[in-house]
Amino acid sequence: MRLNGINDNPGSSKKRTRIGRGIGSGSGKQAGRGGKGQTARSGVRIKGFEGGQMPLHRRLPKRGFTNIFKTDYNEVNLGRVQQALDAGKLDGSQVITVDALVAAGVCAKVRDGVKLLGQGEFSAKVSFEVARASRTALAAVEKAGGSVKLLVVDAPAEA
Repeated sequence: MRLNGINDNPGSSKKRTRIGRGIGSGSGKQAGRGGKGQTARSGVRIKGFEGGQMPLHRRLPKRGFTNIFKTDYNEVNLGRVQQALDAGKLDGSQVITVDALVAAGVCAKVRDGVKLLGQGEFSAKVSFEVARASRTALAAVEKAGGSVKLLVVDAPAEA
């Protein structure tokens, strides 16, 4: 084998088309840019321009907003907490808080707190300190002999 005998595989490289090199090349004159005018020029082209008519994106009404006061809770089911207790990741003798759930891997990160939901089997006698809890979760924890302390107190509704 010699260095002067090395070739690419057939079809591995494609020859680039040279545009604007006369009508015989097939892409001469306006070089594949269509007619003349703004669209044939480099750089300038108005996106969404409809020839002076009010563009569609300005004809349609604005909708919705982002609520800056929205709370984002970690939703944790009691069945998932029971699994962590059984696996030894959570200590049942301590108060279960957001930080304990994050350390155990039940929650990914601390958001605005934890909302406790009542899905799954729960039998441990533990106490929770959470932001929110559903009625079924409260009933299941109290039935097992535990307690739930809610950290977020709802503001009284104004009349």
